[in-house]
Amino acid sequence: MTQKKGFTLIEMLIVLAILGIMMLSSYPSVLNSLETRSLENCSRDIQTAMQQAKFLAVNTKLNHRVIFSNATASWAYWIEEETSPGTWSRQAKYPYNEIASRFTATIDLPASQTVEYSSVGLVTNYDGLHRTITIQSDKLKTYTQPDLRILTFYAGGSIQYTKSQST
Repeated sequence: MTQKKGFTLIEMLIVLAILGIMMLSSYPSVLNSLETRSLENCSRDIQTAMQQAKFLAVNTKLNHRVIFSNATASWAYWIEEETSPGTWSRQAKYPYNEIASRFTATIDLPASQTVEYSSVGLVTNYDGLHRTITIQSDKLKTYTQPDLRILTFYAGGSIQYTKSQST
């Protein structure tokens, strides 16, 4: 008599059940990672826009600014160039960006809600009391993960990026 080698149906079902349990247990971790990456990307996009405005100001020798507006349901920002004194035009090469509505954004900038760079890269409208942008994820807060990304602007044009957990 010859024996047939292979797996029985029961063995296959047990393996599939074990794999299913492992996938279910890792699902929250995957969601947590996705939320963290989205929050990081949102914050880094703002930082990139600031660095682009500073670079453009130095490169073209014209003042540039990043404007934040809450005219719609969520915060948006874009780059403008000062074409003549007091006359600003939006830079078409640099898109209009929105902060995802699932994040809570706290924009604490000077009254005009802008960060303006001079032709030498300095922040011309610097205010030591109003110089931060904070992006928060409520999902990460419920997971007790670092849920805040804070961008702090300095007079010299540098930007500090920090991660923190709300209390």
